[in-house]
Amino acid sequence: MKLIHKTAIITGAATGIGKATAERFGEEGANVVINYLDDNHYTSVQESIARIESAGGKAIAVKADVSRVDQLTALFQQAKEAFGGIDVVVNNAVIAILKPIVEVTEEDYQRMFDVNVKSVFFSLQLAGKLMNDNGRVINLSSHTTALFFPNYGLYDANKGAVEQISRVFSKEIGHKGITVNVVSPGATDTAEFATRPQELKDRVKAMSGMNRIARQEEVVNVITFLASDEASWVTGQNIKVNGGAI
Repeated sequence: MKLIHKTAIITGAATGIGKATAERFGEEGANVVINYLDDNHYTSVQESIARIESAGGKAIAVKADVSRVDQLTALFQQAKEAFGGIDVVVNNAVIAILKPIVEVTEEDYQRMFDVNVKSVFFSLQLAGKLMNDNGRVINLSSHTTALFFPNYGLYDANKGAVEQISRVFSKEIGHKGITVNVVSPGATDTAEFATRPQELKDRVKAMSGMNRIARQEEVVNVITFLASDEASWVTGQNIKVNGGAI
């Protein structure tokens, strides 16, 4: 198992890639701290804990709004108290308000930056203070930062910030053996993507030479590698997991 005895915090882990990552980490032997916010996702979180425990792993759920530094700090502290240390942080929590730039409100702007950028920035700060040496930080971005999709101006500004913060922090924290990387998925088979119009689904599939979208486990495979000891010499990188979509 790649993550045996490692303690991992995963933000936004109630659904989608975050949930799949939490369950995979449990299978790989990690102690998993599953962060969620919406009470409607409580059942989903408990299902993940049950799967992890049935595989012989350990997991706890921590409800926290990671856009608030006090709650983010409490999340890290609870992880450390429960398992004695922190070895892996996966910043996956995200919201997406997709509008033309001329229609974005100040409220839209502030809410998205709070969840998508502020939470990552202060998570890195906490990791620098509380994480064990030789730890792993994986921040989720999106391959859309390299594209020119209409309505993605605010979202891509958020994710572009995450990418650059990650590069800088990899330099600042490297002396502790901590690696910091970004995973930028393309379209992925999640419940959220399933709600998109069929025309959009077809167009997105055609962007890859494989003419399909990613399975969740294909993204999780990369996250798991970066969280493992095998990735000790990979840092400051943005890895696109998008089937070569252009």
